Amino acid sequence: MRRRKPAAVAPAPVPFSPGAARAHRAGLGLTPEQVAEGMAAHGVRLLPGHVSAWEDGVLHPGEAELVALARALWCPVAGLMDGRPASLRDHRLARELGPETVAERVGMALPDYRRAELTGEWDGDPDRTHALAQVLGLRLTELVEATGRGEALDRLLRQCVSGRWQPQLRPIARLVPVSEADLAAVLPVLHQEHHVPTHWGTTAHPRTAAPPLTPRFWHLLSTRALAIPV
Repeated sequence: MRRRKPAAVAPAPVPFSPGAARAHRAGLGLTPEQVAEGMAAHGVRLLPGHVSAWEDGVLHPGEAELVALARALWCPVAGLMDGRPASLRDHRLARELGPETVAERVGMALPDYRRAELTGEWDGDPDRTHALAQVLGLRLTELVEATGRGEALDRLLRQCVSGRWQPQLRPIARLVPVSEADLAAVLPVLHQEHHVPTHWGTTAHPRTAAPPLTPRFWHLLSTRALAIPV
């Protein structure tokens, strides 16, 4: 009996804001025809009707089309996205990079990098994770979000304050590319704040006295001299 191949994961549509595209074009005083001509100069040839269809939300541009459209409209790719970049693919597009370029710069096989973009799960080692942040210009908070590590980080932080923080140091270091020395300076503070009610000038229960874990963790980490900013 033959095994069925796992269903392929379809890439999500490119994040695109029709209203932003229309506003940028109108602000430059360009017609759809002129935008199409500008895109052709960047290697993407299509009819002016495509530009109008994008602005009307009837059609959706692909990656190469979005980058060419941004260049024709003299705006950053992120300026045409529907919301801020969140996924690895979004951040890569915002930097106008191809997957091949990112994979090469972080030292990863292209199929592995493509899989990370499709699934939203990153399993690169600390060196590759650090390189990924540098290539895509990510802050630590953006990196953890884009690599799908947010829930795991939150779970480990909860274990830090509910028990001993020391056993969680290395697991957290595998998620957040900062030195163990920096984490060893931050985690005890987080642990203490959630166990000493009077720290915040109140006698309330520790769980209500201390601020939410993850935002507080990022705030404490931001006070350290880090290679990648928070």
